[in-house]
Amino acid sequence: MPQVLPLLPEDRTLRKPADLAGAGLVAPERLEALARVAERYAVAITPDVAELISAAPEGPVARQFLPHEAELETQPGELADPIGDEAHAPVPGIVHRYPDRVLLKVVGICAVYCRFCFRRETVGPGKARARPPQALDRALAYIADRPAIWEVILTGGDPLVLSPRRLAELGARLAGIDHVKVVRIHSRLPVVEPGRITPALVRALDIPGKATWLAVHANHADELTPPVRDALARLACAGIPLVSQSVLLRGVNDDPDTLAALFRALVECRVKPYYLHHGDLAPGTSHFRTEIAEGQALMRSLRGAVSGLCQPAYMLDIPGGHGKVPIGPGYLTRNGESTMIEDPRGGFHPYPPAPAGDAA
Repeated sequence: MPQVLPLLPEDRTLRKPADLAGAGLVAPERLEALARVAERYAVAITPDVAELISAAPEGPVARQFLPHEAELETQPGELADPIGDEAHAPVPGIVHRYPDRVLLKVVGICAVYCRFCFRRETVGPGKARARPPQALDRALAYIADRPAIWEVILTGGDPLVLSPRRLAELGARLAGIDHVKVVRIHSRLPVVEPGRITPALVRALDIPGKATWLAVHANHADELTPPVRDALARLACAGIPLVSQSVLLRGVNDDPDTLAALFRALVECRVKPYYLHHGDLAPGTSHFRTEIAEGQALMRSLRGAVSGLCQPAYMLDIPGGHGKVPIGPGYLTRNGESTMIEDPRGGFHPYPPAPAGDAA
């Protein structure tokens, strides 16, 4: 079975509500309620994250990682599999939703557990720590048998909890599949436990003959501490292209200044903001979700105000497994034969412009 690194050499990750209370991160009188949350959804907070929470107990980082009683309130329409992974899972560990790419779920655990996770029903203690060898063989055989698969996206759980040796072994097996040209890795690890981004791990991401991309998950500029920036620099300096995925979260980043600060900080770290996800309909996450119109207004406020490098696509994963689509604001309207374009300041202009001699 693939080796998974211990989450910390001294195992100082906080995994139970009692641990959180002992660290002063939650009030003791909440323990009974939070124990019910932890029975259903995994809890893990690394020392790096705990330090940020201690500095701002009611802040945006705390809201993302500390369990809350509201998670036990499942609203109508919330789904255990909100993006429909299972509808596109031909073999265990594979999600094949789009013709030229697949998800390969290599582990079922993470270094931390976000309270809004769309896979919260399928990750955590008691779930598969790593894909069993025979299941991994079957998943890789599925990829090898389908020449249309151009990109493999490693996900889970968090693939970077695998040891560098096991990551390198997996990379070597992917290197042997000629039609796979791109390997993309989705991870929280550089942000929540930057010390784990060691030279050995960075070397393990160099897959012969493939372009390796890393998509990091961050939702607030406070997460990009000096150690995190150093970890991202190690990856960037090794030639690994970096993009980011963020989630629009009520009470965390749902205002223009906070989003602008996040996206600018990412670009400063040589990370291109890629997706801003609308919150998925995962159980017990309604307190995080915004309205689509709110997200569109936020994206509109960024257009023209911050560099184009700082502009992710605002995306919705359609429930039921129907795919991911951009849902950002529109700037084009048609009126009969006329096309009008809205500029970043709210002005409207015909396109193409009327010739100067035709102006009234």
